[in-house]
Amino acid sequence: MISYRKALSLLAMGAVSLPATAADLVFASWGGSYQDAQNTTAVRPFMAKSGTRVKMDTYNGGIAQIRSQVESRNVTWDVVDMQLADATRACDEGLLEKIDTSSLPASATGTAAKADFLPGGLSQCIVGNVAWSTMITYNKSAFKDGEPARIADFFDLKRFPGKRGLRKSPEGALEWALLADGVPAADVYKVLATPDGLKRAFKKLDTIKSSIVWWEAGAQPPQLLADGEVSMTSAYPNRIYTAVVQDKKPFGFLWDGQVKNIEGYAIVKGSRNVKAAQEFIRYSTSTEALAKLASATALGPMRQSSAKLVDEKVARYLPTAPENQKNAIDVNVAFWADHADDLNQKFSVWLGQK
Repeated sequence: MISYRKALSLLAMGAVSLPATAADLVFASWGGSYQDAQNTTAVRPFMAKSGTRVKMDTYNGGIAQIRSQVESRNVTWDVVDMQLADATRACDEGLLEKIDTSSLPASATGTAAKADFLPGGLSQCIVGNVAWSTMITYNKSAFKDGEPARIADFFDLKRFPGKRGLRKSPEGALEWALLADGVPAADVYKVLATPDGLKRAFKKLDTIKSSIVWWEAGAQPPQLLADGEVSMTSAYPNRIYTAVVQDKKPFGFLWDGQVKNIEGYAIVKGSRNVKAAQEFIRYSTSTEALAKLASATALGPMRQSSAKLVDEKVARYLPTAPENQKNAIDVNVAFWADHADDLNQKFSVWLGQK
């Protein structure tokens, strides 16, 4: 057995996972390299500074797990890394604690958090940490006579031949279909909310349907490109960043029409450690902490002040970089909250049609 002092030392380094108690803070996130980066840039430094023990768990998305904990009065998570759309739904259902955003730290230059966070970064139940997106990437070796430059090129099988990879979901696919069909980014959701607009989106998707290779896991797009199964695909840019920078793959970034989402931290209703959870969120969403997380993941920091501190080698690959946001679409959380069930059903029917 190890000594108590040794155990505390190992715990501070993240080497030991002890059973959760009322005094522990349980942080649930998405696993993989993303959660590893959170552990390095926020969890371990917070434990060392505060003395609060943090136990990590993994989360699969959605709100079913959180709802189950709250309704059974067996809340085992304190802080959860959630997508804004899911956090908004959970907040509306009373499954999350309200967060006092006025207590968040100002930037190093004194800018109040409310003014420092990017639009959508602060709401009743969530404090944004990163912006992520789905965009189009391609294998440069497949297009020696000219590379694709706009979202319409993804739908142009004649000029840019080859199979197309798409996430098996209506989100992103429908927005891109309308963009490629000439709808301005600012009007996409307005058009998509109409029966004619939805028909228009599916009609555009019909033009490439026979050439689509569907994917569901984020690791698939770079592999599909590397194996030559597709020449272009939708993907998460941080995955492509890793493939380009670390694995030296010849992949290009097509930022036109990227579909941006917000991720953030929420506190589960009924948490036994609300005060510690609030302290963790304040620490992990500071200017410095978000800059370190962005540098480690190539995900956009939700604070404006953090962008200036991101490693310059990473900065140009961020979804939030000014040059990458031209013609970008910010996911309309309210639209998808209202239409997700209907559109998922219609998308499934469309998938089954020949």
